[in-house]
Amino acid sequence: METEITGLKPKYTDTSIAPMHTCEHIVNQTMIRMFGCGRSISAHIEKKKSKLDYILANEPSAAQVEELEARVNEIIARELPVTMEFIAQEEAAERFDLKRLPEGTTGTVRVVKVGDYDECLCIGAHVGNTREIGRFRLISHDWDAENHRWRIRFKLDSLSLPK
Repeated sequence: METEITGLKPKYTDTSIAPMHTCEHIVNQTMIRMFGCGRSISAHIEKKKSKLDYILANEPSAAQVEELEARVNEIIARELPVTMEFIAQEEAAERFDLKRLPEGTTGTVRVVKVGDYDECLCIGAHVGNTREIGRFRLISHDWDAENHRWRIRFKLDSLSLPK
C-alpha cells in the first residue's frame, strides 16, 4: 500500500536502472569465470554509478582489473539478447542457489538469461539486448584484506560501442 500512497515504485521495477542492473549480471558472471568466486555479496545499483562487493581469496592485480573491464565490454559488444523464463521452484533448486529468495516464496520463479553467458534468478528490470547497456567503466575499487572483500564501483558510458 505504501507505494500507492507515496507514488514510489519498488526499486526492482525501476526501468531507469535496467542497463546498470543487466550489466551487474555480466559483471557477476565474469567475476565467477575469472576468480572462481560467487556472485556479488552486496550490490548497490543506481542509474549513474553502482557498486558491487565480492569475497575473493586475494586482491586482484592491476592487470586483472583491466582484464575484468575488457571482458565485460566484450560481452556487452556481442549484442546478446536478454530474456526471461519462469520455472518451478523445484527445478530452480536443482540449477540455482536459492538462499536469496524471500522466505515463503512458492510456485514459479523468474530466470533472467543474458544470451548464453549468464542466467540467474532475478526480479529486476533489464534491457532487451546488451547493446542497450553502453560501455562499462570501473571508476574505483578497494580491497578489505581482513574480510577478503573487494568492492568495485562502476559507471556506464554512452551507447557508442563500436559495431
